Amino acid sequence: MKLTNRSKVVSNKEMTLAEKIYIPAILTGMGITLKHAVRTVVKGAPAVYSYPEVQKPRTTIWRGQHVLKRDEEGRERCTACGLCAVACPAEAITMTAAERTKEEKGLYREEKYASVYEINMLRCIFCGMCEEACPKSAIYLTDRLVDVETNRGSFIYGKDKLVEKINERIDITTRQSEKQKNAVK
Repeated sequence: MKLTNRSKVVSNKEMTLAEKIYIPAILTGMGITLKHAVRTVVKGAPAVYSYPEVQKPRTTIWRGQHVLKRDEEGRERCTACGLCAVACPAEAITMTAAERTKEEKGLYREEKYASVYEINMLRCIFCGMCEEACPKSAIYLTDRLVDVETNRGSFIYGKDKLVEKINERIDITTRQSEKQKNAVK
């Protein structure tokens, strides 16, 4: 006899001989394996891609690396309102707001801006809630892959990795909703 977690006595006599030697479990596992083998023979082997030379095709709405967008004049759109950080279910976004000085007028759109903006890519679940919550259409998830890193600290992306370069603008028009397209104008 053995005791379970609720002090219920279970007798070995309740188990059949087949259950004692795990025959049903073994047959279930063999059935799953046989089903996959038959599917492979009938439908053919699943597609194999030689990554990174050949990348697996992704859908148009695939969510990849984040980008902080700039406006037409090259200023950062983010106003450090914090709505993206509040909307993030994984709590991956942190930011620190600062006041814009007169010398920084060409760098930031509003009086307030994010002096520190970080996304912990290890915590991010790529849900897109940050992009939906942003009233200024400042953050988007692109179709780019997150870089492979060798240590955990490298996965905390700051503004140096997130803000798009002025010379290398990222086209996100296919990802924008009508509401976001109107907010940008």
